[in-house]
Amino acid sequence: MPRCRAVTVARGGSIVGGDADQHRPAAAVFDALGARYEEAFAGSAAHAASLERLLARLAPGSRVLDVGSGTGRPTAAALAAAGHDVLGVDVSPVMVGLAARRVPGASFRCADIRAVPLDDDSFDAVCAYFSLLQMSRKEQSGLVRRLARALRPGGAMVLATVPLDLEDAEGVFMGQPVRVRSFSTGAFTAMVEEAGLTVLSADSQVFTPAHPEAMPEPQLFLDCERPAEVPVRS
Repeated sequence: MPRCRAVTVARGGSIVGGDADQHRPAAAVFDALGARYEEAFAGSAAHAASLERLLARLAPGSRVLDVGSGTGRPTAAALAAAGHDVLGVDVSPVMVGLAARRVPGASFRCADIRAVPLDDDSFDAVCAYFSLLQMSRKEQSGLVRRLARALRPGGAMVLATVPLDLEDAEGVFMGQPVRVRSFSTGAFTAMVEEAGLTVLSADSQVFTPAHPEAMPEPQLFLDCERPAEVPVRS
């Protein structure tokens, strides 16, 4: 949920969760943005290409978890249209309401993903497009480990972030005050690999959201896999 975009960064499909001391909860940020978030990022060719790569890897009827599902478009919509069983989780009630109306072929839950029980080996794929950036680095690392365990062996994971070395940056994203934590490209990739995932490909792009206050932002898309023969780390 992206995702400083604000500093200028901050986003996510919507950003999911965040430390209790952050000055504006993620839910409030994305409740305020609503459909404007989708409109600002609808032109991302890199996101569309990432989805195409993921769809090419999935068997028919795959079970997919979309972390920070936002308005449901484009991610959940593309997956559901291809016949997959999609569960979207987002912390914003407004975003979840929009998604339920716009993508009736998927299921959506309003919750903080950190508090959602995830059974091991229960999903064929997991997506987290820009949905970790208001979490601390420790929280991001812990969540990626949990998501990796929730993947079935051989399952696919797609992670996208704004690869900036930010410990705790404050700024404004599309008019909303946010606090963002992020990793550099190398550190983010290493964190993912330390969770037991194999990085199959990395795509680095610069994208400018369609919003009058937006600035160009770096984006990193990682296509990952849980190795079939190696248990992921707890």
